[in-house]
Amino acid sequence: FPVGYSAVALNHVIDFKEKKQEIVKPVSPSELFPSLPIVQGTSKRIKVLTRLTLVVSDPSHCNLLRSTSANVRLYDIIAVFPKTEKLFHIACTTLDVDLVCINVTEKLPFYFRRPPVNMAIDRGIYFELLYTPAIKDSTMRRYTISNAISLMQICKGKNIVISSAAERPLELRGPYDVANLGLLFGLSESEAKAAVSTNCRATMLHGETRKSACGVVYTVKKPRKVEEEETTLPACKKAKTQA
Repeated sequence: FPVGYSAVALNHVIDFKEKKQEIVKPVSPSELFPSLPIVQGTSKRIKVLTRLTLVVSDPSHCNLLRSTSANVRLYDIIAVFPKTEKLFHIACTTLDVDLVCINVTEKLPFYFRRPPVNMAIDRGIYFELLYTPAIKDSTMRRYTISNAISLMQICKGKNIVISSAAERPLELRGPYDVANLGLLFGLSESEAKAAVSTNCRATMLHGETRKSACGVVYTVKKPRKVEEEETTLPACKKAKTQA
């Protein structure tokens, strides 16, 4: 596993264009990895998630996501890869997914429009950009940057996730390198960092909410300021501290 990541997702892709496929149960990480590595700098083991990506080229392909399939609910993250503008609109506005994948290997056959993108952002859905094609081929690099910038002009850098879709270890890059790639995609420095950190965590939490049909509360300890600590001290301790 690459250094710097605390979680990875195993992606199961279903493309109806190739052959008729069914959604099967996700493979348990314990079956693939007898022992998971420790995250560098911590004592915790790396978290392995399961992800389902559905490549849709026809509205009928979306029926599997609309149905309450027991196997669909077993995946931690659900992503959809729409091939047309109509399907992109459907994915952003009605489908119960966590990620909408953006094509980076060829020129987009449609333009991004603000209403569906804004609705997806309001619904807590994130847009995924892949960086592996950009480092493998110069032509796909141009398409990746061009399509990413087109999206940034509409979403203003909000709800972006940058992932690898790597099939070999040599195709992986560290989080800081990926954040630097985000600058080429039209993201600011803070947005690029979020695309490989906090936005990824938000996608995971959105998937947990989708699975539970309720909600997820994520809490963070807020460090207290010195002034707050002084006001909470007893009078005797205040005097000793000031002395």
